[in-house]
Amino acid sequence: MAATSAEIKKFKKKGAAEVEEGLPGWYATFADMMTLLLAFFVLLAAISTIDPVKLQEMADSMGKKVGKRTKKAKAMNLADVKKAVSHMLRKNQELQENVEIRTSPKGVTIGISSDISFRSGSADLQPGIIQVLRKIVPTINDPTNKFPIAVEGHTDSDPLPARFHDRYPSNWELSAARAARVVRKLIDLGVDPTRLEAVGLAEYLPRERPTDRVLTPAMIPRYNRSEQDKSKNRRVEITFKAK
Repeated sequence: MAATSAEIKKFKKKGAAEVEEGLPGWYATFADMMTLLLAFFVLLAAISTIDPVKLQEMADSMGKKVGKRTKKAKAMNLADVKKAVSHMLRKNQELQENVEIRTSPKGVTIGISSDISFRSGSADLQPGIIQVLRKIVPTINDPTNKFPIAVEGHTDSDPLPARFHDRYPSNWELSAARAARVVRKLIDLGVDPTRLEAVGLAEYLPRERPTDRVLTPAMIPRYNRSEQDKSKNRRVEITFKAK
């Protein structure tokens, strides 16, 4: 039997008297917790970086494990670049000691020690770095390799002796000259100039720099305390840049 309109009004009046006005007390705590969680995940997304090379290597590995047939790629990816350069290094023990390959969100970087690249206070190329450049040029000039190439010159924090000041007043000029000289050699070896850029960074990007904070000039001496640290910082880096 359907309730009459009078009974419905009575039930509504009774229910309204039993329900407290507003949201329950626990709701504010719950809302605060959800807001904090959202802020936490936004922060994680903001500071996280993806290494495209490792991502591609993982994808290639997964494809092999599940038996996926892959056709020859139309364009070389960064994982292919790393593999080709690593294969080159494995054939030469001397190069393994003075050249390193690492990956980052920036791309694939080939770090070449200045100990085999330049004399102190000079931007003239030594036979050691010329040998490295000759070996990586085939990878750079592969028709399927379209990545832009950045060449960076780095020094330690020691001021240049006065006898070099006429030509290089500071480490800025020296590091820039070294990067430019490497670029010029790559062009001589047949690399397309439009793919190249030269950058001098002096001592302000140490090899073992932190990745979890902003580097400041006051921190630079900390990464040049020993001769070993300084040796790591004196380098040329050639990077196949992620697009």
